Amino acid sequence: MLKSLSTTYTDTRAGDLAWCLGLEPLPALAVLDLELGGSRRSRVQVQMRLLGASHQVILDAPHGRCSETVACLPSSSAPLPLGVAKRIGEWDYEFAARVETLSRGSFAGRAQELLALVADHPNGLAGTFPGHPHAFTAMLVQNMEGGVHWRTWHAYPQEGRLVATRSRLSMLE
Repeated sequence: MLKSLSTTYTDTRAGDLAWCLGLEPLPALAVLDLELGGSRRSRVQVQMRLLGASHQVILDAPHGRCSETVACLPSSSAPLPLGVAKRIGEWDYEFAARVETLSRGSFAGRAQELLALVADHPNGLAGTFPGHPHAFTAMLVQNMEGGVHWRTWHAYPQEGRLVATRSRLSMLE
């Protein structure tokens, strides 16, 4: 699903992003609710939220709740971590982030490629910001054996930077 967001582009730099677990839902510009998994024991409710300052993913499962936020958070001065591994209740959680710096032409091509990937995917949500070409946040979630995997992309065309994250929540054996 591709949404044109009716707000100003608030993320100013890739370096302003912070990561946080456990936040309550923040005001969202677009939301996609999904139910993943087959059996009652493995069913997960996923809510993908596009924020004015990036993304939030909230997962509710029989074994607990997980909330991941990657955004410009005024309360956080810590940089976005390259990787995190934690145990959350009966789940293993993994997070990884990387920042790509691209030329103007490469950036435009990569932005179009990612938006096309996410826009038509049934488990995808992307939002484009007005007033800046190729300014977007995109998210894609997938069910996997014993858990959920999601990826996000945050575009900063004024810097030529693309922040890509991947996260996984897996049930402990």
